[in-house]
Amino acid sequence: MINKVSVNEKLDLIKQHWDPIIAGELNGQHIKLVRFKGEFTWHKHENEDEMFYVVKGRFTMKLRDGDIDINENEFIIIPKGVEHCPLATEEVSVMLFEPAGTINTGDIKNNFTKINPAKI
Repeated sequence: MINKVSVNEKLDLIKQHWDPIIAGELNGQHIKLVRFKGEFTWHKHENEDEMFYVVKGRFTMKLRDGDIDINENEFIIIPKGVEHCPLATEEVSVMLFEPAGTINTGDIKNNFTKINPAKI
């Protein structure tokens, strides 16, 4: 069945920060929605690239060789193997594109780790 998705309606259902929710799937990729606030954890993904698209707000992607600010309607692609750490001083709504099965904390396991994210 083909359905359209309202990103804003789905984001309204997300109440916790750093808890990615699967909003769609295509070609072995997950489209996840997440709200960021505060600092995440330094990590990397050995086998997966990740794309972070800012739906609302802004955040800083901390990288070992310098930080990059990502504003509303902008995106950043983090190549596999690159250590990164999202930081949002204010709440930001983000859409992630990444291979199905990607663990949000990559090579690190801690209280932020979500092994089987929910679907909405």
